[in-house]
Amino acid sequence: MAATATDTVNSLLRGEISATETYDQAMEKFAGQSEEGELRRLRDAHRETANTLRKHVHTHGDQPSTSSGLWGSWAKCVEGTAKLFGKTAALKALKEGEEHGIKQYRSALDDKDLPADCKTLIRTKLLPEAEGHIPTVDRLMTAQSSS
Repeated sequence: MAATATDTVNSLLRGEISATETYDQAMEKFAGQSEEGELRRLRDAHRETANTLRKHVHTHGDQPSTSSGLWGSWAKCVEGTAKLFGKTAALKALKEGEEHGIKQYRSALDDKDLPADCKTLIRTKLLPEAEGHIPTVDRLMTAQSSS
């Protein structure tokens, strides 16, 4: 895999690691409540995606990223601030993170240096899964605003 392709996949991996960390923070806000289970399911989906991306980078003979990097630091700051302002703000931060991840996947599909198998993985599995998270977060936000 070309260096730029490895960089692209590792960037996606860092985003997934960041998402996992951010969901961990949000789950603290909802500890013991019904929303915690749904947040855990989404967190676990991001963890599984991160593992898939790690394997993909290994398959192409490179070393996967091990941390969320700068994106993770920013996401922690946003989610930490959101936690101070309440549950609705925490859920909005999660939604923004999900939307950012979707943009990253779509951008990766436009990367002319990204190998076909990487694009297939994104197109058939990773992007649809990421897009599927938005309705869940929206539903949680609606429930939170009506309670």
